[in-house]
Amino acid sequence: MLRFQNKPYSLPRRLSHSFDHAFQSRFAIYRILHNPLRELIISSIRGLAAAPLTFPSINRTFSVLKPKPEHFDVIIIGSGAAGMTLALHLPDDYRIAMLCKEAPLEGSSYYAQGGVAAVLDEYDSIAAHIDDTLVAGDGLCNPDTVAFVVEQSPGIIDWLVTLGVNFDTRVSNSGRSEFHLTQEGGHTHRRVIHAADATGKEITERLAEALSERKGVEFFTDHIAIDLITSDQLAESSKYCCGVHTLNLKTTETQTLSCQNLVLATGGASKVYLYTSNPDTASGDGIAMAWRAGCRVANLEFNQFHPTCLYHPTAKSFLISEALRGEGARLLLPDGTPFMEHFDPRGELASRDIVARAIDFEMKRLGCDFVLLDISHKEDDLIRSHFPNIYERCLSHGFDLTQAPIPIVPAAHYTCGGVVTDLSGRTDIENLYAIGEVSYTGLHGANRMASNSLLECMVFGRAAAESIRKTPKQKHPVNPIPRWDDSQVSRSREDVILAHNWEELRRLMWDYVGIVRSDRRLLRAQRRIQLLQQEINDYYAHHTINRDLLELRNLAQVAELIVRSALSRKESRGLHYNLDHPNQSSNATETILMPTNYFG
Repeated sequence: MLRFQNKPYSLPRRLSHSFDHAFQSRFAIYRILHNPLRELIISSIRGLAAAPLTFPSINRTFSVLKPKPEHFDVIIIGSGAAGMTLALHLPDDYRIAMLCKEAPLEGSSYYAQGGVAAVLDEYDSIAAHIDDTLVAGDGLCNPDTVAFVVEQSPGIIDWLVTLGVNFDTRVSNSGRSEFHLTQEGGHTHRRVIHAADATGKEITERLAEALSERKGVEFFTDHIAIDLITSDQLAESSKYCCGVHTLNLKTTETQTLSCQNLVLATGGASKVYLYTSNPDTASGDGIAMAWRAGCRVANLEFNQFHPTCLYHPTAKSFLISEALRGEGARLLLPDGTPFMEHFDPRGELASRDIVARAIDFEMKRLGCDFVLLDISHKEDDLIRSHFPNIYERCLSHGFDLTQAPIPIVPAAHYTCGGVVTDLSGRTDIENLYAIGEVSYTGLHGANRMASNSLLECMVFGRAAAESIRKTPKQKHPVNPIPRWDDSQVSRSREDVILAHNWEELRRLMWDYVGIVRSDRRLLRAQRRIQLLQQEINDYYAHHTINRDLLELRNLAQVAELIVRSALSRKESRGLHYNLDHPNQSSNATETILMPTNYFG
């Protein structure tokens, strides 16, 4: 939260991903700024002279004169399905800290609609689930990782049921109760188990209930991580993670926490794009912090755009679950003409990358702002019972799913690349783990198959917990851990710079590094991002920190890595489509970037 004359103002990034328009005339996208922010910018411009920018080193000054940092056995940054699963599988005598930027459940896991992919039907098989995942990943999945995850899917569902997760059921032809399974894009069988259309909400609430009964877990709500603390800051020869600097968003005070093991469960980086289905927490914090600490990242060019988000001025990119298409919903042009059969024989059940590109192609070809999604030909009771939340949300915006099509557009949805890890979630730095969307394990390859993400969170949450349990507890670092020192910075009087950079970064990523790319667009984005990073780093070096500055710094870093990865891939594959390299290479290789402080 930015402050001007001691009054808080939210940056426009919290609004810019909604589809704003003069709705009565046409569906046209534009940004709406709150009047207070507009007044802030105007008053700032009138009252302040623009000083020339310089770009010094951004290293902060640290102090070791303060009291010893609070110590935990495990620090988990993030409280989604991955982080909570890990905490629930750690021994009861472990002291655990969970850092949450907002309320504990406010993250992408909570908003997941579709469900969890798992082999539960007698006509399905582990082999079929593996094959479907490999096909969706377009040649870049790690087969060992895919098998590792898929084979655990039935056990994960059993565990969730024991926690009280209330999955939908139906009565079979034989009269017995069984799980209701749906089918989504890329799947050849019905294998998506769900709780109506709010599966993430149901799972995370049950995980939170179980966690509330566990001793030794301390929640640091309204805390954002600033940077990881590694042993190279302590003048030690080996490389390991030993803590994190944090900012209390309510008190604006910084705090240093030390730990035996630190787990990044921070989610993805879809907020780098102007329009996204993700909540505001998806700002790439874990990826950026791990990179700065010396971890490799991989396949960040593969950004998944969900094909169907509600197009409406106040809907804020509300996601329309792929499960609607699994139940027979059709994609139509504005005049009502179906079009998906021209792009893939699977039609609406093609993988997300194909569907998103098809929609993008038709919107550009026709010059229209949206296409339509129609499930009105299905029974009213089916729509209301299977998709109650989507039905009510659409109805609140004036659309009745049972009566007519709804306008939809793609929006950034999932980061398929991330911090390189092994099958236990271990990164390149000892004692540092990454699980869930922040990580790169090889599961998703060039495109994530629907409903594999929640499964991934819980499989790797459990695997990381097992690895941590096997690691002997060690003594605290020999040398003192540095404390955060902001004594040499000042409160900014030029927050308009920050607001402008937020807008420019996300818009140029949407325009130049989106669903369809070209070398020229990528190079233009790269040059501008480098300048933005200089401006952001200068701002960071001279001014007190806040959430918006920290998230912008992280997103700019991730944006630079995305563009660098995209430029290095001289082909089109999965979620990465480049007009200058439309063909697919015969040799499928990962894109792995290595930081200058890589220790391995």
